[in-house]
Amino acid sequence: MSLAPRLDLRQSQSLVMTPQLQQAIKLLALSNLEIEAFIAEEVERNPLLDNGSSEEGGEPENAADAEPLRDGPADSDELLMTGAGSGEAGLDVDFETESFHHDSAADSIGGLDGGLAAGGTAGGGMSEDGPDFENITSDSIALADHLTAQAGTALSGPELFIAQHLIDQIDEAGYLSVPLLDIANRLGVPLGQVEEVLEVIQSFDPTGVGARNLAECLALQAKEADRYDPCMERLIDNLDLVARGDRARLKRICGVDDEDLSDMIRELRNYDPKPGCRYGGDPVPAVTPDVFVARRGEGWAIEINSATLPRLLVNRTYYAELSGPAKQDKASRAWLSDCLASANWLVKALDQRQRTIIKVATEIVKQQEAFFLKGVAHLKPMTLRQVADAIEMHESTVSRVTSNKYLSCARGLFELKYFFTSAIQSSDGGDAVSAEAVKSAIRALIAVENPKKILSDDTLVEMLRAQGFDIARRTVAKYREAMGIGSSVQRRRQKALEGVN
Repeated sequence: MSLAPRLDLRQSQSLVMTPQLQQAIKLLALSNLEIEAFIAEEVERNPLLDNGSSEEGGEPENAADAEPLRDGPADSDELLMTGAGSGEAGLDVDFETESFHHDSAADSIGGLDGGLAAGGTAGGGMSEDGPDFENITSDSIALADHLTAQAGTALSGPELFIAQHLIDQIDEAGYLSVPLLDIANRLGVPLGQVEEVLEVIQSFDPTGVGARNLAECLALQAKEADRYDPCMERLIDNLDLVARGDRARLKRICGVDDEDLSDMIRELRNYDPKPGCRYGGDPVPAVTPDVFVARRGEGWAIEINSATLPRLLVNRTYYAELSGPAKQDKASRAWLSDCLASANWLVKALDQRQRTIIKVATEIVKQQEAFFLKGVAHLKPMTLRQVADAIEMHESTVSRVTSNKYLSCARGLFELKYFFTSAIQSSDGGDAVSAEAVKSAIRALIAVENPKKILSDDTLVEMLRAQGFDIARRTVAKYREAMGIGSSVQRRRQKALEGVN
């Protein structure tokens, strides 16, 4: 073999991730609200894109909110690269009796809103456009601002200055974690004056704010409720015994009987251990469904929630006005052509995203039909590969489609990932069951357990095996902890503290 240098010409094939293909894949993983923000940015950047808000606009090249249950692509992976599409029918949908001409489920009375009543009148306080999720949570101010406003009306001069410094040291839960002596030395004021100002702050709303520990926080709330008698004081001083459920020692220390102790503990549990958490913090964003599923006759109707997606069009009228030969030079025409190609691709990619979501959701409903009909106990084990093989897509595509997407049905609002669970082998040799079904069974058994005979994990294993769930004890413990349910010892103490007989 010759080792001399030479030039060879070789021909090979490779799949290159073009920027357009990368954009299409990125769009699959975005939720509807994220898509809305993405479209707003693209409309600002591309003059040929029109979101339908203006009165002017040419005929659309394609609409991003086209009917999702009609004319779907035969292969979504292929369309991501080619933009081609072919016909596709929905799951058990009778097109002769059903109508899908609305932009979204919220546009029709009794639409595909699942349990959210987005299109009807079942949910109170809703406008014609559906529920106003943004106004469900009330406006909140920061805890420091709330306390500062109260300090401005109750204090003045040096006391107000000290109060402001104390408020700055109060954490988001409402506790003062810095020693008062350190604050007094830092400000150069007597410790007694700082204590007096703190006492004023502790009288502010919310009750319990400014406490230095949990006991002081509960004591402040008990005083506000006029329940801080000597018995309650001794109970609060022995919170460690309350946590351990040592009722015998608590009765001796407080000098009360079983009934009075139960009432005191019940009163104590009504207090807020973190009063500062009522204020401040970022509001929790409302979860908006991406897909609606509803029962229609013998089948199911599945629809994209297009109410959260702006209508995206290609403004060809504006393109014709700008593309005149006398109005542009060569560089401008090239830029305008790039804008047109980018706009066309984005509209097709958004349209394909919706069709892909519908295709995946349709297969989920098909495989999990027992869940939609009978509940979580009938949820079947399902993997991404099963859905991907059924709809002839890649597993990674299904994973992206089900990320950050929510499905609304008559049983509630569920993340699409919720329907993918591991399998638990049945003890009677039947079909495997879903891990979520096992969790539901564990929760149901613990909910009805006898307070005098708390179920241990071993007992739960035997009871689950009798129901056909072949599951190990460590798996029961893992599922129980994942659901936030305590052990048998913890539940026994809980029942004792609640005075349940």
